[in-house]
Amino acid sequence: MQQFIDAAPGIRLWTEPRGPVDAPPLLLVMGAQATGVGWPEPLVDALAAHHRVIRYDHRDTGRSTWSFEEQPYRIADLATDVIAVLDGLGIGRAHLVGMSLGGMLAQMVLADHPDRCLSATLIGTSTLSTTPYTRPDGRTVPAGELPGIAPEVLELWSRPVEDHGPAAEVARRIEHWRVLAGDQLPFDAEYFRALEHRVIAHTGHHRTSTAHGRAEHDGMLRTEQLATNEVPSLVICAPAEPVFPPPHPHHLAQCVRGARLVEIPGMGHALPPAVQGPLATAILAHTGAATG
Repeated sequence: MQQFIDAAPGIRLWTEPRGPVDAPPLLLVMGAQATGVGWPEPLVDALAAHHRVIRYDHRDTGRSTWSFEEQPYRIADLATDVIAVLDGLGIGRAHLVGMSLGGMLAQMVLADHPDRCLSATLIGTSTLSTTPYTRPDGRTVPAGELPGIAPEVLELWSRPVEDHGPAAEVARRIEHWRVLAGDQLPFDAEYFRALEHRVIAHTGHHRTSTAHGRAEHDGMLRTEQLATNEVPSLVICAPAEPVFPPPHPHHLAQCVRGARLVEIPGMGHALPPAVQGPLATAILAHTGAATG
């Protein structure tokens, strides 16, 4: 059942809890411009068999307040929204699972509010640390010199987002997913078409906000806090990742003290059916060990 949370003056966030009320809470934090509906139903159901799972819409996505044009905010404010969701639902501590930008927000919460975290799972993201990456041969690489975003992704992101109607918007999003999914698994266009139709039905319109790309990114580094982390943390390695390609996940696992690394074969920067089962298994093994 959906519930709205007042996260800040004039800001309401859509949330959807699922699973037993008395089960350990697990909060799903999606990526930039992505709604909570972007978390696949089978994955949510698999997690909800063991957890009280909460997914939510960021500001300027889905059914949450679209406010950036009148009330600009920083990316750091999206991290405070994570705590606001927990507070609004009366949750003291939760397992966090963050995807892409959501993985960065989870790192910020991990660093700033470790007392609110039962565990953290970081997917398709990059570290908020300036610590160099240590290669298997022992040599170090400055964090800023790790591989960048794939050219085909950058080219797609450089195109202006224009409104040519719902059908054209769905087609644009499918092409976006084709590039993000990587090249190691067959691309299922119909799966992503159905996903985007659900997102549009949930949101109530087909418009896409660019707010998260324009929000200030200052104040996000957490080098020291991540290096002294004590919260059980898992980093998911996606070998076909085009946004934060390996060794970004290996670097992240080095920066977050005590973090484990698990690879999901064929995974890119998307959650198609082929990766949902292995991902659920990895997350549940991690949260189960952390919960004790």
